[in-house]
Amino acid sequence: MNFIKKLGIANFLMLALCILIILVAEYLFLSGDKLHGIFLGLWAPTLLGVMIYLKLINRERR
Repeated sequence: MNFIKKLGIANFLMLALCILIILVAEYLFLSGDKLHGIFLGLWAPTLLGVMIYLKLINRERR
């Protein structure tokens, strides 16, 4: 629980969403639906990039 408080609830939820997206993308890819798996797999790095960008904006404002 200390990890969630230190990270922040919004960041924790975004990371959990990224993990879920990766798992679903792997399932799709390995079950034969390769194009949908690749498409979904590209969402996780995009979300992580948005998280980093928002952190940088917050840091600049301080």
